[in-house]
Amino acid sequence: MSWSPLSVVAVTSDLVITSLFPLALGQAHLSIDPLDTAVLMQAILGLRDQARSNPDPDCAWTGDLQGIWQFHRHPDARGLVSLVVAQAWAYLSGLGFSTSAVALHLQRCWPVVSEPGQLVGRHHHPNAHLSAVLYLNGDGSGRSGCLRLFPHQFCNELVPGLAVGHDGPIDPLHSLNRAWVDLAPVAGLLVLFPASTDHAVLVNDSDDLRFSISFDFVLTAPAGVGDQGAPPEYLAPHPSRWQALDPPAAGAEA
Repeated sequence: MSWSPLSVVAVTSDLVITSLFPLALGQAHLSIDPLDTAVLMQAILGLRDQARSNPDPDCAWTGDLQGIWQFHRHPDARGLVSLVVAQAWAYLSGLGFSTSAVALHLQRCWPVVSEPGQLVGRHHHPNAHLSAVLYLNGDGSGRSGCLRLFPHQFCNELVPGLAVGHDGPIDPLHSLNRAWVDLAPVAGLLVLFPASTDHAVLVNDSDDLRFSISFDFVLTAPAGVGDQGAPPEYLAPHPSRWQALDPPAAGAEA
């Protein structure tokens, strides 16, 4: 089997170092009418005003923690969602998926509003396979709070713990052992990445609210797979094939 190096990241004398197995980060700039953006922001603020409580005042308001996790069904969001879904399919195709061999489900969608001084802590989405975030505002400076992406592991630290340890011998900004990558929000920017990727949102150091919409997608076998045979071993059957089970009767012994 032959392959081509994905990227040359360092050359020293006769030594060539190539970076293999990169994280697939999808980015697309969606053309959104400014009027539609303003309508979406007003809709999000209206939802936030109905449930403004936060577990931590330093944390951004996230709709999924307030029961607003189906924002893709909101009348003002439907047109935008269709653009995001199209890019999600393009992302899968770019990864090598046969789009006819999988079904894509939009499982959750929620707005996020970050006031000055607020952030979102490090986390990932174990309930999903593919995650995406769309920025409704942002000037690319990063002042309103960058998206910070963390690697699953430091393949090149050689001695475990060196890449994130204090006063270690590894340059923390070196591209082959970087502890994170920051992405500045820009109005209309859509970012897609594997849902298992740890990520966070840095502090909003601007004087404005930061608006974004998050999406969680799940992949399964298509609805027709299973008629003449089982779906692929590691791909869940289509939900239409699932059987909902009643819980045990109250007081019943396990």
